[in-house]
Amino acid sequence: MISIDFNKGCVIHEDGTGSHSYPLNSLEAFALVSDAWLRAGWDNKYVYSFTWLGRPIIQLPEDMFRVQEVIYRVKPDVIIETGVAHGGSLIFYASLLKAMGRGRVIGVDIEIRPQNRKAISSHELSAYISLVEGGSTHSHTIQQVKSLVSSDSTVLVILDSSHTKDHVFQELIAYSSLVTVGSYVIACDGIMEKLVGAPRSCDDWSWNNPKAAVREFLTMQNDFVLEQLNFPFNEGNVRTPVTYWPDAFLRRIR
Repeated sequence: MISIDFNKGCVIHEDGTGSHSYPLNSLEAFALVSDAWLRAGWDNKYVYSFTWLGRPIIQLPEDMFRVQEVIYRVKPDVIIETGVAHGGSLIFYASLLKAMGRGRVIGVDIEIRPQNRKAISSHELSAYISLVEGGSTHSHTIQQVKSLVSSDSTVLVILDSSHTKDHVFQELIAYSSLVTVGSYVIACDGIMEKLVGAPRSCDDWSWNNPKAAVREFLTMQNDFVLEQLNFPFNEGNVRTPVTYWPDAFLRRIR
């Protein structure tokens, strides 16, 4: 349990070892309050309140800022995203690529609803987006995606479809070979591990989640390393993101 005392300027954390008090300007207090904010945001469907250039994005704004920092550093020619939904994140990535004067986005989903396909295809950035409808781990879908990527392209992959451990693991196996050395495959929504008991959660999320898939994937190969993001600009004290995507960024090193 945590409580905040603004008069004393501290956060009190009670656990099995007792009661601990941390100043509000400490990293411990920030981490405790951030975890509570993330959980409250999940319970209130906070991420369902944002759009990007007219399309619902359903992402935590900080995650979008952080992935933007990575995209600008890598400057990919192709961003592959599994999971299309309303298309907001595809539009977001397309807008970054257009601003950098390069690249395009490939969106993959087992079902692209007609209204979403129409909205994406009629968007000002549609020329930067290719849609592939099919199960992201199905062989014919993977082959279709590969046919859209030239051998000399710098490729970054974002996995944001079904978030079960098995599905994310299969996506990691299927798409990691497309990732360029120095670029990333990003497994979204590892926060599921901490959300057991929350609204819209399942009891098995403690193990059945993207973080667990990442851990298993890393034991089976040595081409990727888990990277904790370094902030390219930081004049504050915080060194780690407040994120729905913990342990998400896998950088290809060979």
